Amino acid sequence: MKIKRILIANRGEIAVRIMKTAKLMKIETVAVQTAVEPNAMYLSSADVIYDNTEDNSEIPVFLDIEKLIAIALKTNANAIHPGYGFLAENAYFAQKCIDNKIIFIGPSPDAIYKMGNKTIARKIAMAGGIPMAMGHEGNIANEEEAVLVAEKIGYPVIIKAASGGGGRGMRIVRKSEEMEKMFIIASKEAEKSFNDPSVFVEKYIENPKHIEFQILGDTKGNVIHLGERECSIQRKHQKLLEEAPSSALDKKLREKMGKMAVQIAKAVDYHSAGTVEFLLDSEKNFYFMEMNTRIQVEHPVTEIITGIDLIEQQIRIANGEELKFKQSDIKLSGWAIECRINAEDVQAGFAPDPGKIVSLNMPSAPCVRVDTGVQAGSSIVASYDSMIAKLIVKGKDRKEAIKNCKMALDKVWIKGTKTTLPFFRMLMRHPKFQDGNFTTAFIEKDLEKFYFNSEYEEMLAAWLATKLFVEENLNDDSINIDFKNGKDMSPWLLNKRINQF
Repeated sequence: MKIKRILIANRGEIAVRIMKTAKLMKIETVAVQTAVEPNAMYLSSADVIYDNTEDNSEIPVFLDIEKLIAIALKTNANAIHPGYGFLAENAYFAQKCIDNKIIFIGPSPDAIYKMGNKTIARKIAMAGGIPMAMGHEGNIANEEEAVLVAEKIGYPVIIKAASGGGGRGMRIVRKSEEMEKMFIIASKEAEKSFNDPSVFVEKYIENPKHIEFQILGDTKGNVIHLGERECSIQRKHQKLLEEAPSSALDKKLREKMGKMAVQIAKAVDYHSAGTVEFLLDSEKNFYFMEMNTRIQVEHPVTEIITGIDLIEQQIRIANGEELKFKQSDIKLSGWAIECRINAEDVQAGFAPDPGKIVSLNMPSAPCVRVDTGVQAGSSIVASYDSMIAKLIVKGKDRKEAIKNCKMALDKVWIKGTKTTLPFFRMLMRHPKFQDGNFTTAFIEKDLEKFYFNSEYEEMLAAWLATKLFVEENLNDDSINIDFKNGKDMSPWLLNKRINQF
């Protein structure tokens, strides 16, 4: 059965991204219109729009397996692409697609289950001799057992969600007195995020680099890797910036880690795109962390340096085609950096700042790629993630990629909501980032300031302040400040002046 029409079981930029490749392959796509985002940008890229705006269910449609299967059948979609997040790593969803003779564009339900359950994944990796941090083999029943395990392997330890991913359900514990509180928080967060409170404990690797390998496998048993991505710039286990390749790896280490990644994938007969994640310590020792059985948010940096469209490969593999690349065909060329521009207030600890995008201008240049699901007039809603766009910039090497990224960031203008742009502008100018000498602890330990103010921004602020002062105090119709009775200023006037400055 060949794929003719794909239901995109997702929204936002990844829906737009999948539709773009599907169109190039002359495959039709179906998008789901929701009441939360009835005018979302991704709808304009679809061939068919399914109106689900009357759905008042408490479960969002992108998490409703029965609903999505029904929509696929009603719209004659013979394949479903889950994107990332939502049901992308749900083995039951993949099986329900198969049961209804719908092609699931992703790995088998068995591979999703085995790699999705972190304790099973650890056992598989251990059986294959893959290096990993010392830890407990199974799930931990309660905080008392967690303390016993931690004392056996030594503090610090990290509690992880057994069904987790994306940094949720994880807590670092440095001493036994913290265990009860952190165990409960991690378990509750795991239950809320993955509908499974199970957690396990392993040794916490201090100040590592986060290195992940992109995998491609077909249904004929062929598996290759497309090199690594470095994702060490993260805050509270949430990735903010990714780059490919990593300055921490040389050819020999890349080959060794890539070989291990392929081995893990082969152990579960993996097909489709996937990512094997490792931690790399300062001595260049690496440890298997987990495998994500889906397309990653950061997949564009791999596409830039390999020239391979990963969405196209996912669709071809789901169609039963054999990989046209061997490992020896994969050549890494140049350097790519991806900045996740989110609607977050950097000065308020990266707090989400949902709202309407009044205007949005992104740079256009041969070295720049922008993946986005919003445009001027779109709203960043609290119901979903806060991503506005991914700014992907390339260069012939890391130095040039940083230079190009710095220039591209300065040309991005977004009005209507606060964004993470000031953070990235600061990051591109930070000596430690420029040197590649940073770890996952970079933001928490090495930064005193999370944002960058350019000289012209400070001058503009000074000019505006002066203009307001003149208008308020020196014009004929100014409201004069009565210093003598200023303490009796009305709350309305006081609030006006505070807001102006």
